[in-house]
Amino acid sequence: MFRKKRMIGTVAPAKAGTHREVRVATRLCAPAFAGVTRCWFAALCILGFGSASIAADWKPEKAVEIVVNTPPGNGPDRTAREMQGILQDKKHIDVPVTIANKLGGGGVVAYTYLNSRPGDGHTLMIASKALLTNHIAGRGPSYTEFTPVAHLFSEYMVITVKPDSAILSGKDLVGRVKKNPQSVSFGIATSLGNPIHQSVAAPLRAEGVEIKALRNVVFNAGSASLTAMLGGHIDVVPVTAALAVQLAASKQVRMLAVSSPRRLPGPLADVPTWRELGYDTVVSQWRGVLGPKGMSEAQVAFWERVLKRLTDTDEWKHDIDSNFWTADFAGAREMRKLMDQDHASLKGFLSDLGLTK
Repeated sequence: MFRKKRMIGTVAPAKAGTHREVRVATRLCAPAFAGVTRCWFAALCILGFGSASIAADWKPEKAVEIVVNTPPGNGPDRTAREMQGILQDKKHIDVPVTIANKLGGGGVVAYTYLNSRPGDGHTLMIASKALLTNHIAGRGPSYTEFTPVAHLFSEYMVITVKPDSAILSGKDLVGRVKKNPQSVSFGIATSLGNPIHQSVAAPLRAEGVEIKALRNVVFNAGSASLTAMLGGHIDVVPVTAALAVQLAASKQVRMLAVSSPRRLPGPLADVPTWRELGYDTVVSQWRGVLGPKGMSEAQVAFWERVLKRLTDTDEWKHDIDSNFWTADFAGAREMRKLMDQDHASLKGFLSDLGLTK
């Protein structure tokens, strides 16, 4: 008299992503959906979204290594160790974090080491704009050979002179150099074309000055260039904002201009930007995180989430403020766009210096 009901609850579990799972999903959806199309949609959802869920669950399974291309105590190393401390203290990840200082070749050794682990989400590197300038100058790999992960912050430069310098302001400096490019000497730390050099050369270039003709003296460290200026051997030295504040507080330097898009806070609030002075230039030394080539989307997504949480901590914000950095976290997609834009801009700048290969 009565038709026997199908006991769908007794269907044996099917392995995810198999044809059997599709058949089971089709049978299960029949009571809930009226049409065959909806049934197949449900089946495909199990296959597609099941795989996506598995991919999104990637996380480190062994120790994470952060690579830096400078000795302990230098800028990138300090950034890496601050990250290490927060990641472990705040339990953002469940595995140990180590720092690997790989020195040599202007970063080539470190970047070669990074890419010796293709697809490894357990290896990251603190990167800076030097990756771009070195490649353009023929001294290292291209940024396109690595996986962008995140942009952490930007650091800006301050143009300094001796307190008793005859150069009274940023506009006075540009005016003097426009009149005679050899009338002012610049102390540049480590290499021509880097952000320190760009911070003072960019406004001059914008005013039509042939930057290749400037009197640049390259020193192997920022401390050496400052010593030369304080001794009266050099007229102008660009330095990081944090160092400029320390030197100005002890009345060793006077600050003329800052390379940031807007005025920086605290002791730098009275220092005008190049833009304010009429020169539409902004120069930063950014810090970002790269991974080796071949990282998966799931690995990148994991690190984007974790690093965003890291930059929201009070500890990280304190470090940002105390160094007069600008917090401007961005994910992998935005990081790649930034590097593309900077590469195009830097190529023209270094070409004017005769440094391109």
